[in-house]
Amino acid sequence: MTSKIHSDNLFQTVEALLPQALHRDRHAISRELALLGKKFKSKKPDTPAREKLIAMKRRLERSAGIKKKRINRLPESTSIPDLPISYEKDRIVKLVSENQVVIVAGETGSGKTTQLPKFCLAAGRGIEGRIACTQPRRIAAITVAGRIAEEMGQQAGQSVGYKIRFSDKLSEETVIKMVTDGTLLAETQTDKYLNEYDTIIVDEAHERSLNIDFLLGIIKQLLKKRPDLKLIITSATIDTEKFSKAFFNAPVVDVSGRTYPVDLQYMPPESLTEDSNDYSYVDHSVQTVERIMRKSPFGDILVFMPTEQDIRETCEILEANRTPGTIVLPLYARLSAPAQSRVFKPAAGRKIIVATNIAETSITIPGIKYVIDTGLARISNYIPSSRTTALPISPISRSSADQRKGRCGRVENGVCIRLYSEENYQSRPLYTPPEILRANLAEVILRMIALNLGDIENFEFVDPPPARQIRDGFNILYELDAIEKGTAKGKSSPAGVRLTQKGRMMAKMPLDPRLSRMLIEARKNDVLWIVCTIAAALTVPDPRIRPDGSETQANQAHARFVDPASDFITLYNIWRALLGDPAANGVNNVSAKQLKQFAAHSFISFRRMREWIDVYDQIRSIIEESGMSPGNQTPPPVDESMSEGKNKGFPMLYTAIHKSILSGFLANIAEKKEKNLYRGANQREAMLFPGSGVFNRGGSWIVAGEIVETSRRFARTVANIDSAWLEPLGKSLCRYSYFNPVWQKSRETVIAQEQVSLYGLIIQSGRPVNFGKIDPETAS
Repeated sequence: MTSKIHSDNLFQTVEALLPQALHRDRHAISRELALLGKKFKSKKPDTPAREKLIAMKRRLERSAGIKKKRINRLPESTSIPDLPISYEKDRIVKLVSENQVVIVAGETGSGKTTQLPKFCLAAGRGIEGRIACTQPRRIAAITVAGRIAEEMGQQAGQSVGYKIRFSDKLSEETVIKMVTDGTLLAETQTDKYLNEYDTIIVDEAHERSLNIDFLLGIIKQLLKKRPDLKLIITSATIDTEKFSKAFFNAPVVDVSGRTYPVDLQYMPPESLTEDSNDYSYVDHSVQTVERIMRKSPFGDILVFMPTEQDIRETCEILEANRTPGTIVLPLYARLSAPAQSRVFKPAAGRKIIVATNIAETSITIPGIKYVIDTGLARISNYIPSSRTTALPISPISRSSADQRKGRCGRVENGVCIRLYSEENYQSRPLYTPPEILRANLAEVILRMIALNLGDIENFEFVDPPPARQIRDGFNILYELDAIEKGTAKGKSSPAGVRLTQKGRMMAKMPLDPRLSRMLIEARKNDVLWIVCTIAAALTVPDPRIRPDGSETQANQAHARFVDPASDFITLYNIWRALLGDPAANGVNNVSAKQLKQFAAHSFISFRRMREWIDVYDQIRSIIEESGMSPGNQTPPPVDESMSEGKNKGFPMLYTAIHKSILSGFLANIAEKKEKNLYRGANQREAMLFPGSGVFNRGGSWIVAGEIVETSRRFARTVANIDSAWLEPLGKSLCRYSYFNPVWQKSRETVIAQEQVSLYGLIIQSGRPVNFGKIDPETAS
């Protein structure tokens, strides 16, 4: 080229700096530089162009400085010699160097989680970009980062750091970054090609959550566009053949675990003497614990239960018969952080831990000698035909059972007692069906369209979802007015749809599309910040807690928040009691000390309340950045009249809030059939959840935030509504029929009665409709 810009020293300087920069900056500047070169190919660069080049130069110099600092401060990549995976170090380093994808199947205790990132450093990774290592749970991301940093003689935040939702510990020199799979997935919104990384390790891949499968599909596409990117998939129990085939016949490394012998015993109920017809797996577990206690006075015991209620019942029975020197501890996801941490602390005597499947992976509880496995778990399953999430107690897979077995035998010989027969174990499927085969796909589809990832039917999932779930996901998005049929003029996905204006706004929010649709409607109704607090509450566990032995006091403390017409307002009342009006006050004026005091006095979880506030802050930031912010929104104050809508007619503020909620949960409306029993969409019945503040106070019509199936179908988080609100919100979804036509000769017109139905429910009947002037012969 003879262009003056190409002879310009500044342009050449920028080009020369490119190889010295990190991949993320090199990629971005290369594209900008190419565009700038084309633009000024035949003319002298103007002042704005030179300013751009100067900015590029500064960015590249800073990037080169960070890269140099990482290299100079990189600690030696040492491995722990007595870990089984260390024997495979040279082989794994060679495979990572020579292949784009490597699959490592490492048994529990093999050291794969902590050593693989260091092996990647030994393979020369982590310099051009960071090494990301995903974990399914936040606590695992934090603890693993700390462990690797300790092994490298550093503190977390230096060469090794982490990033989870609302928190991170990173620096410019960080080369190994532990992240939750959800966090890495969220980063694809702003870093489409994940240019921050040169290597990605997907750990615990066997969990096959929706996030993991979606992330693997995105990375598989990136591998074709980024030959410099490396992927390592690892798990204790993984279908290596399937994953290898899905990822270009990637090489597989099998690593045995470092475990002591485990005595595996099968003890189905019929092998025990029990006369009661009400004998259950709780009784069976308790009897097994007592048998172990009589036989041996030493060794901690871990009992796997399917539900929180089962855990509470088991703990209650064990506590009542507790012998001196033992401590009974529950463990489940909704448990407070201090209560969870007690499980990991040393105890003076024997610990008996009763846990859900949260204890299967990621979290290693030290000192477990005995595992008692009921073989059951509550596994969610979304049912597209009824738009409900079933939460049945189901038998776990063989791989999950093996994971549970692996919780003992870590530091000494262990014993695993399965409370079912060996024949039952052998008859079970090898793996738990991945979540993508049993989940609501609306959010996945919305994100795929927004990221222009192509048609979901052709997306490279390890296990493609069923067609009925895909149809249901599209139907939900149509109902929410998030998508529309594509046109020749608009950018549409291969599926023939494109995002509407609402859909584009919804795609920017890391929320269930139903919640983001609520926020859009709330802005129109001038209640955005109130509904923002409610939407944030629906994304976190219920902050109300009822500690064992203090249920009565907790119920009394919670009673002051209860709104008899709406569980949504009950949640908002909790917020207001501590934080006041979100439109006026925000949350910055509340200290951690005040929050802890409020939580302690009100039987509220400090951790969940903090998470609720963090989610609210994040959603509010997204709203403000996207231009949705309504400015100084000052809705009327929430007063006592809001709680009396059932008797006095719905007040204006109540109406505005619940119309907004309805826009996202229109399919969850239901009409009263009898006390606490409602008929919902497509004539399916649901019972008001007994824990709802609306129980025994339900109106003629309700909307539910969730329909779940456990022992029966329940409507949870519900509110009374006016059926007159439904037609304007669901206009395009309504069905109209007419009856009792009457010819009015004097007016030469036909008058008929109109019936409006929505999801098979009649929401308006008998409304007169004038069809205008009609020819008498046609009318007859």
